[in-house]
Amino acid sequence: MTHNDSTVLTIAGVTNGSAVADATATRANIIEMTQSAENAVLRPEDCGAFDHATRAALAARVARLSADEALAQHYLAGAGDHAVLADPSETGAGQGLGTVVAFVDKVANQTRDIAPEDIAGLQAEGIADADIVRLCELVAFLAYQIRVIAGLRLMQGELT
Repeated sequence: MTHNDSTVLTIAGVTNGSAVADATATRANIIEMTQSAENAVLRPEDCGAFDHATRAALAARVARLSADEALAQHYLAGAGDHAVLADPSETGAGQGLGTVVAFVDKVANQTRDIAPEDIAGLQAEGIADADIVRLCELVAFLAYQIRVIAGLRLMQGELT
């Protein structure tokens, strides 16, 4: 895997030959596994109810909710017609995804407040259990990715 193949290194602004690039090279397997996880969560072979564009839009939304506009822009490139969902002021109701967007926002920002009613609300909308898990995987991965990027930026002396 090259530097340009890694979202976390690219978005964090890690340049080839820098001290941070050298440090991450000693843990290349972690960078590779992180990229593999991104590919699995954002671009899986079996998308279930949420196609790649919807996943990208929701990822951009979570990135924006975490104030990482560079990461949001990265994911917006794959959001297509679903890009409107990346706007945190958008409810998703116009796309028939209001309950999904509200759930993603709550998982991203108020994880400890998730209650059985939140899951029941998704199920009442016809969202299969496997797709609810997929949404949670997406948000969990983004929480990890955003923290890795923030850490890499800090290693370079950037305040995020």
